[in-house]
Amino acid sequence: MAEETQTLRREEKMAEALFNKDAVYQALAQNVAIQALRAAHPEAVTNAKFDRGELTLVIAPNQIRAVCRTLQTAGYNFLEDVTCVDWYPAEPRFQVTYHILSHPLKERLRLHAMVGSIDPSIDSITPVWPSANYYEREVWDLFGVRFHGHPSLRRIMMPEEWDGHPLRKDYPVEGYR
Repeated sequence: MAEETQTLRREEKMAEALFNKDAVYQALAQNVAIQALRAAHPEAVTNAKFDRGELTLVIAPNQIRAVCRTLQTAGYNFLEDVTCVDWYPAEPRFQVTYHILSHPLKERLRLHAMVGSIDPSIDSITPVWPSANYYEREVWDLFGVRFHGHPSLRRIMMPEEWDGHPLRKDYPVEGYR
Protein backbone atom coordinates (compact mmCIF):
# COMPACT_ATOMS: atom_id res chain seq x y z
CA MET A 1 0.00 0.00 0.00
CA ALA A 2 2.76 2.46 0.90
CA GLU A 3 4.58 1.66 -2.34
CA GLU A 4 1.42 2.36 -4.35
CA THR A 5 0.96 5.72 -2.63
CA GLN A 6 4.60 6.63 -3.24
CA THR A 7 4.31 5.62 -6.92
CA LEU A 8 1.12 7.67 -7.34
CA ARG A 9 2.77 10.73 -5.78
CA ARG A 10 5.79 10.35 -8.06
CA GLU A 11 3.49 10.04 -11.11
CA GLU A 12 1.46 13.09 -10.01
CA LYS A 13 4.65 15.11 -9.59
CA MET A 14 5.88 13.99 -13.01
CA ALA A 15 2.58 15.12 -14.56
CA GLU A 16 3.01 18.68 -13.30
CA ALA A 17 4.78 20.60 -16.04
CA LEU A 18 6.62 23.80 -15.08
CA PHE A 19 7.79 26.06 -17.86
CA ASN A 20 9.64 28.97 -16.27
CA LYS A 21 12.54 29.45 -13.92
CA ASP A 22 10.58 30.90 -11.01
CA ALA A 23 8.01 28.07 -11.03
CA VAL A 24 10.76 25.44 -11.22
CA TYR A 25 12.78 27.08 -8.44
CA GLN A 26 9.71 27.22 -6.21
CA ALA A 27 8.50 23.66 -6.86
CA LEU A 28 11.94 22.04 -6.80
CA ALA A 29 13.59 24.13 -4.10
CA GLN A 30 15.07 20.98 -2.50
CA ASN A 31 16.71 19.79 -5.73
CA VAL A 32 20.47 19.47 -5.21
CA ALA A 33 21.38 20.97 -8.61
CA ILE A 34 19.14 23.98 -8.13
CA GLN A 35 20.43 24.58 -4.60
CA ALA A 36 24.08 24.33 -5.71
CA LEU A 37 23.64 26.66 -8.68
CA ARG A 38 21.59 29.23 -6.79
CA ALA A 39 24.35 29.38 -4.16
CA ALA A 40 27.39 29.38 -6.45
CA HIS A 41 26.17 30.95 -9.73
CA PRO A 42 22.83 32.73 -9.19
CA GLU A 43 22.92 34.44 -12.61
CA ALA A 44 24.02 31.38 -14.61
CA VAL A 45 20.56 29.85 -15.01
CA THR A 46 18.59 31.96 -17.48
CA ASN A 47 15.53 29.69 -17.70
CA ALA A 48 14.30 26.33 -16.48
CA LYS A 49 11.72 23.69 -17.32
CA PHE A 50 10.41 20.62 -15.54
CA ASP A 51 8.32 18.39 -17.74
CA ARG A 52 7.58 14.65 -17.67
CA GLY A 53 9.83 14.25 -14.67
CA GLU A 54 12.86 15.80 -16.41
CA LEU A 55 14.66 18.94 -15.26
CA THR A 56 16.16 21.21 -17.92
CA LEU A 57 18.22 24.28 -17.02
CA VAL A 58 19.17 26.89 -19.62
CA ILE A 59 22.67 28.13 -18.80
CA ALA A 60 24.41 31.33 -19.91
CA PRO A 61 27.07 30.10 -22.37
CA ASN A 62 29.90 31.97 -20.65
CA GLN A 63 29.13 30.07 -17.41
CA ILE A 64 28.95 26.49 -18.71
CA ARG A 65 32.30 25.24 -17.41
CA ALA A 66 31.83 26.74 -13.94
CA VAL A 67 28.28 25.38 -13.77
CA CYS A 68 29.45 21.88 -14.72
CA ARG A 69 32.20 21.99 -12.11
CA THR A 70 29.69 23.07 -9.45
CA LEU A 71 27.29 20.28 -10.44
CA GLN A 72 30.09 17.72 -10.34
CA THR A 73 30.95 18.86 -6.80
CA ALA A 74 27.25 18.62 -5.88
CA GLY A 75 27.14 14.94 -6.81
CA TYR A 76 26.45 14.86 -10.55
CA ASN A 77 29.17 12.40 -11.38
CA PHE A 78 28.52 11.29 -14.96
CA LEU A 79 28.37 13.16 -18.27
CA GLU A 80 26.06 11.10 -20.45
CA ASP A 81 26.47 13.07 -23.68
CA VAL A 82 26.84 16.42 -25.42
CA THR A 83 24.82 17.19 -28.51
CA CYS A 84 23.56 20.14 -30.52
CA VAL A 85 20.43 21.42 -32.25
CA ASP A 86 20.45 23.95 -35.10
CA TRP A 87 17.44 26.28 -34.78
CA TYR A 88 18.19 28.14 -38.04
CA PRO A 89 17.02 30.82 -38.85
CA ALA A 90 16.41 31.71 -35.18
CA GLU A 91 19.05 33.51 -33.09
CA PRO A 92 20.78 32.35 -31.01
CA ARG A 93 21.04 29.59 -33.55
CA PHE A 94 22.66 26.62 -31.79
CA GLN A 95 21.51 24.84 -28.66
CA VAL A 96 24.36 22.86 -27.10
CA THR A 97 22.82 20.26 -24.81
CA TYR A 98 24.49 18.36 -21.97
CA HIS A 99 22.90 15.33 -20.28
CA ILE A 100 24.31 14.77 -16.79
CA LEU A 101 23.55 12.04 -14.25
CA SER A 102 23.98 11.64 -10.53
CA HIS A 103 24.24 7.98 -9.61
CA PRO A 104 24.22 8.63 -5.83
CA LEU A 105 21.15 10.91 -6.10
CA LYS A 106 19.50 8.86 -8.86
CA GLU A 107 18.80 12.05 -10.79
CA ARG A 108 19.18 13.17 -14.37
CA LEU A 109 19.75 16.75 -15.48
CA ARG A 110 19.74 18.41 -18.87
CA LEU A 111 21.64 21.65 -19.50
CA HIS A 112 21.11 23.84 -22.56
CA ALA A 113 23.41 26.65 -23.63
CA MET A 114 22.34 28.82 -26.56
CA VAL A 115 25.12 29.89 -28.94
CA GLY A 116 24.84 32.49 -31.71
CA SER A 117 25.68 31.95 -35.38
CA ILE A 118 28.23 34.77 -35.82
CA ASP A 119 30.87 33.09 -33.66
CA PRO A 120 29.44 29.72 -32.61
CA SER A 121 31.65 28.90 -29.65
CA ILE A 122 31.47 27.92 -26.01
CA ASP A 123 33.96 26.77 -23.36
CA SER A 124 34.92 23.11 -23.41
CA ILE A 125 33.93 21.04 -20.39
CA THR A 126 36.69 18.46 -20.95
CA PRO A 127 38.60 19.87 -17.92
CA VAL A 128 35.55 18.89 -15.83
CA TRP A 129 34.54 15.67 -17.58
CA PRO A 130 37.24 14.26 -19.89
CA SER A 131 34.58 12.10 -21.55
CA ALA A 132 33.27 15.26 -23.25
CA ASN A 133 36.25 15.08 -25.61
CA TYR A 134 34.67 13.00 -28.36
CA TYR A 135 31.19 14.50 -27.96
CA GLU A 136 32.54 18.03 -28.39
CA ARG A 137 34.55 16.92 -31.42
CA GLU A 138 31.38 15.47 -32.93
CA VAL A 139 29.43 18.71 -32.35
CA TRP A 140 32.31 20.70 -33.89
CA ASP A 141 32.52 18.36 -36.89
CA LEU A 142 28.80 18.23 -37.67
CA PHE A 143 27.57 21.68 -36.53
CA GLY A 144 30.68 23.90 -36.46
CA VAL A 145 30.38 24.96 -32.80
CA ARG A 146 33.90 25.58 -31.43
CA PHE A 147 34.84 24.57 -27.89
CA HIS A 148 37.41 26.90 -26.28
CA GLY A 149 40.04 25.03 -24.33
CA HIS A 150 39.39 21.68 -25.99
CA PRO A 151 42.60 19.59 -26.01
CA SER A 152 42.33 18.48 -29.67
CA LEU A 153 39.38 19.96 -31.57
CA ARG A 154 39.47 18.27 -34.96
CA ARG A 155 37.09 16.31 -37.16
CA ILE A 156 35.94 12.96 -35.83
CA MET A 157 33.37 11.73 -38.37
CA MET A 158 33.96 13.59 -41.62
CA PRO A 159 37.25 13.52 -43.59
CA GLU A 160 39.72 16.29 -42.65
CA GLU A 161 39.33 17.91 -46.09
CA TRP A 162 35.51 18.08 -45.79
CA ASP A 163 34.06 21.52 -46.49
CA GLY A 164 31.42 22.73 -44.04
CA HIS A 165 29.39 21.10 -41.29
CA PRO A 166 26.73 18.73 -42.62
CA LEU A 167 24.11 18.89 -39.83
CA ARG A 168 23.64 22.63 -40.15
CA LYS A 169 20.18 23.46 -41.49
CA ASP A 170 21.68 25.71 -44.20
CA TYR A 171 24.06 23.02 -45.45
CA PRO A 172 23.22 22.09 -49.08
CA VAL A 173 21.40 18.76 -49.40
CA GLU A 174 23.92 17.51 -51.98
CA GLY A 175 26.93 19.13 -50.32
CA TYR A 176 29.16 21.85 -51.68
CA ARG A 177 30.38 21.31 -55.24
